[in-house]
Amino acid sequence: NCMPWSNASVPCRFELRPSRWLIGAMVLLSVLAPLAVLGSAMPRWMAWPMAVLGTAAGLRMAWREGTLPVLGVVVGADGVAAIGGTPVEVFRVDWRGPLAFVAWRAADGRLHRRSLWPDTLSSAARRELRLAVRERVDGQVPPSMAP
Repeated sequence: NCMPWSNASVPCRFELRPSRWLIGAMVLLSVLAPLAVLGSAMPRWMAWPMAVLGTAAGLRMAWREGTLPVLGVVVGADGVAAIGGTPVEVFRVDWRGPLAFVAWRAADGRLHRRSLWPDTLSSAARRELRLAVRERVDGQVPPSMAP
């Protein structure tokens, strides 16, 4: 009596926003990096400038990550994506466990990359994204082991 569900025509919508977990990890590493340099056998006259530069570079990277704009992403059922309301030419998602790495080529030809951490994309949204960008193969099953 149940009607079959079909989400083939429903687009996947989510927001690309900076991850607080990633920013926290960057800040933590920028604090621990000078301790590692100063604890090494490097001469002190080289270790102190390197420790200061390492801290500054890490904090700058964390600041840049935190100031990235929030972008709305819509992936249609046909795999065509629009980011920030603008259609993109190439849209790719790579998965590494719970992390997703999104790359796209804008209309101006520039390649953009962002990461989606578990604090920025819920498990339901991750499932929707996996379904929206799944590999479209021509019926061939990949081999189960190397030749």
